[in-house]
Amino acid sequence: MQRRHFLFALSGITMALATRSFADQASGGDKVTIMQFSDDGKPLGRATLSKVRKDAEWKSRLSPLAYEVTREQGTERAFSQPGYDRHEPGMYRCVCCDNALFDAKTKFDSGTGWPSFRQPITAENVREISDHMFGMTRTEVRCALCDAHLGHVFDDGPKPTGLRYCMNTVALRFVPHKI
Repeated sequence: MQRRHFLFALSGITMALATRSFADQASGGDKVTIMQFSDDGKPLGRATLSKVRKDAEWKSRLSPLAYEVTREQGTERAFSQPGYDRHEPGMYRCVCCDNALFDAKTKFDSGTGWPSFRQPITAENVREISDHMFGMTRTEVRCALCDAHLGHVFDDGPKPTGLRYCMNTVALRFVPHKI
């Protein structure tokens, strides 16, 4: 009888661990490793952090448009937000969690009305997800730390990467480099 209870308990634990593992994989897990950067763009090292989740705070702290874009996968209208065409030295951070996302050195004028970059500041600070909305397949770009929707990446950018990370202005916070 004890052996039967032991096997039953063991199978229950195994099932619970498998379910938790599946849920963690589906949600991306609770931890993420990113590269941290100072505001002047210098790498500070990798850190493994808990995913940032502040839905109530974001709703009250962000503008309605920034909330719609970052938390509800919206898109701002092209050419509608100040700063889409900014070109001074600096870095772009996530408006929700302050994660470093793009260096202004990789920004270019794509003529689209949204900030466009050749590449992220480091690949581990963003997440790319296949997006099948509106009957087409695109690659959505999200902040790796808080899952904020940032925009999409396309393969029609300039050399050397050939990529165009087309971001929503309201999803980014520009931090000028101190000279």
